[in-house]
Amino acid sequence: MQRITILGATGSIGVSTLDVLARHPDRYSVYALSAHSRVEELAAQCTQFKPARAVVGTAEAAAKLEELLRAQGLRTEVEYGEQALCAIASAAETDTVMAAIVGAAGLAPTLAAAKAGKKVLLANKEALVMSGQLFMDAVRDHGATLLPIDSEHNAIFQCLPHGYGRVPAAAGVTKVLLTASGGPFLKRDVSTLENVTPDEACKHPKWVMGRKISVDSATMMNKGLEVIEAHWLFGTPAEQIEVVIHPQSVIHSMVSYSDGSVLAELGNPDMRTPIAHALAYPERIASGVAQLDIAQIGTLQFERPDFNRFPCLALAFDALRAGGTAPALLNAANEVAVAAFLEERIGFRQIDRVIARVMDELPHGAAGSIGQVMAQDAAARAAAERVIAGLLKP
Repeated sequence: MQRITILGATGSIGVSTLDVLARHPDRYSVYALSAHSRVEELAAQCTQFKPARAVVGTAEAAAKLEELLRAQGLRTEVEYGEQALCAIASAAETDTVMAAIVGAAGLAPTLAAAKAGKKVLLANKEALVMSGQLFMDAVRDHGATLLPIDSEHNAIFQCLPHGYGRVPAAAGVTKVLLTASGGPFLKRDVSTLENVTPDEACKHPKWVMGRKISVDSATMMNKGLEVIEAHWLFGTPAEQIEVVIHPQSVIHSMVSYSDGSVLAELGNPDMRTPIAHALAYPERIASGVAQLDIAQIGTLQFERPDFNRFPCLALAFDALRAGGTAPALLNAANEVAVAAFLEERIGFRQIDRVIARVMDELPHGAAGSIGQVMAQDAAARAAAERVIAGLLKP
């Protein structure tokens, strides 16, 4: 019986994880759940799964959650704040941590899970984007197990020689190929992208996701962050990582070998598949996802990404090559710019311009400690806000 903590339980990954867990009550129990502000949804999850602990973002949210749980007769311990998140991620009572908090807020608890030697199911890109070397060192030094949840990285993991995480030279891997749907604007006239609305940007053609990650998919920054993540997960340099647009989203990623072989992982676009794979690894369990019907799909298409259409992808490759805290600057500026777009303070095509300005203006320091990373993160957020304010001047 594995005891599971889910960081970000009310998000799409958290909900999908609970769906898989509910299918296997003989194998898994829930130790702790967290959410930032969706108190009613978290209360419903606590009612169903009866965790020992629940964590929310603020004292006000905690008081409301406690009231709802006590009305149901539940004794779940309610806490709030980053320290509480780190506590449930590193608790002796939990075996496996699903790290699914979106953004920089997920870094500290995910790192705490790694330092506690947990089995970490990584759905939070920022842990590796912001502090790749520090995080991978923590995994190694504390004997943690790291399994990727992003469908692309999980696919690569499945296509690598059994047991390999970071790829040794002897494996014969020449390239990893991350597939991308291309988002909702793959065929839209580039000249019209200035007028994209938040609702249009959030209409992903294949995946159901939160608004922030949906915008990242539309700009392909999401894929850019995955490129950086792949570098750290598999020890692959930028020149051995390729992005391929695949609108059907059936092939989730591929690995190319020196003998000419290319291995691909295929499946219906449903996050329960990589979640189930990571939960049970090295075994396999039912995920609730329908089997793929290749004949029904009929055609699989591929094309190279256009960096003029997707400048955020180019910025991510630039940040990876620059190294140090450049990826942290990229991520922070993107979070601020996307939030401003969703609030309709800037246009869609101003997202990449804000990021590029921040990357140009701020020096890329060494990522020698979490303190240095977070200082650069804060500097990038402040710089992004200044750039946005400048764009808004009449």
